[in-house]
Formats: sequence, structure tokens, C-alpha cells
Amino acid sequence: MRAWPALLLSGLPVIGAFADGRGPDWQPLPGGEFRSVLELKDTPRGVHVAPFEMTRTPVTNQQFLNFVRTHPRWQRDHAPTALAEQRYLSHWAAPLALGDKALPGQPVIWVSWFAADAYCKAQGGRLPTWIEWEYAAAADGTRRDARADPAWRERILAWYSRPSNTALAAVGREPPNAYGLRDLHGLVWEWTEDHSALLVSGDNREQGAPDALEFCGAGALSTADRENYAVLMRVAMLSSLGSADATANLGFRCARTVQR
Repeated sequence: MRAWPALLLSGLPVIGAFADGRGPDWQPLPGGEFRSVLELKDTPRGVHVAPFEMTRTPVTNQQFLNFVRTHPRWQRDHAPTALAEQRYLSHWAAPLALGDKALPGQPVIWVSWFAADAYCKAQGGRLPTWIEWEYAAAADGTRRDARADPAWRERILAWYSRPSNTALAAVGREPPNAYGLRDLHGLVWEWTEDHSALLVSGDNREQGAPDALEFCGAGALSTADRENYAVLMRVAMLSSLGSADATANLGFRCARTVQR
């Protein structure tokens, strides 16, 4: 396993690096063979995840404010309703002002998939695929894949039982996982590039249904590990949203393909 910088592994807060509005802080991930909680019909034994990079934390209000300043189309009073519903950035004090309900270091929320996609492209990246996000989120502080640990699962599931109306913490407060990434669990849900292609069936007899195959494109999906309930909740939420939708607990981070 790669030896991560001592500062990251120490769990010490590094909030200033994320809250000051600078561009994304990219972290390389090695990739490799990975078995998703979701079982694609055409890859029942898992998939190969190519090496990629991901931002260490979700995108903050300050970072997104800097983006809309230089990309006026994505200001809340300019964004087309077909690309961002009426609640888009509704918690900001004004189109170009954050206010008390959107502190600079908090993750940006009330942002549509289209807007998140535009932000990532402006940074030279893209939204992560579901498999990339799940691969990164399978790690705990010391293991690249902690999903077999019931205690790890319980800690993650506990977050889903918390009230959703509490104020969000700033990004970067939790210790990094084994890849050096923070806040994949416990802060906000996150958009993925292929959210609309996630289709879960709890009954394997439904696999191969023509409508499901047409909708999913890559093949029908079924739950390969029904005990990993927290991850499946994320899939259910993402698959239920339209790309123009926005919610109070959904943010995003960016990824990019490693150039060889």
C-alpha cells in the first residue's frame, strides 16, 4: 500500500486547504479489481477500476461561488430551469453572496447534476462514476476495503439515522481514509456521473426485463450484498433524482482520468 503523507494519516484538521476557495485538491487512486455491491449482469465477477484521481473533499460553497462568478450561466438567477430547479442554491443569501446559511467551508448543496458536471469540467475533470465512488468509499482509515467489517458498516449506517435538518460541518474535519480522501461518509450524499443509469432490483427474476435493460444501458442491476444497506440507500436516492433536481443533503466531488 502506498505510504500516505503523515499529515493526512494523523487525522489533524487541514480545513484551510479546502475552505479558502482554491481549485480542487486532487488525490490519485491506484484502481484495481473491485466487486461492487451492485452486480452488473455482464460483469458478475467484478470490474476493473482504472487508476484515476478524485478531489479529497466535496466541493465547498466558496469553491462553487468562485465558479459561478466566472461562469455567470450557473448563477442561480441565470441557470435555465431545465438544468437547475427553482431551489438551486436557494440557501445562498444572493446569487453572488453566501450568507449565514452557506458558510465558505461547508459543502455546497442544493446543486443540480448539470451544475455539478459543469463545475467539474471547468476544473479539467468530471463527476466520478458510481463504481469509482463506491471503490473510494469502501476504504476506512487503514484498509482499502473495509466492507466486510460489521463495525465499519454500523458506523456508516449510524449517519443515516441522524436528523437531516442539522447544520452541515465544514469539509475536511473527519480523518482521511486509506486513500487520503475525506467525508465520503457522514457529511453529504454525492452526485455521480452515471446516477440516472443506476437501477436496483431486489428480485433477480427481474433481471433481463426489457424495460430495465433499456433504461440501464449496461445491464440490469441487482443487489449483490443486501447487508450493505447504507450504500444501497445511496443508490436508491441517486436513481430517483432527475439531473435538474437539488436537495438539502446532496453535494458532489470531482474525478478525472489519469493521463498515461
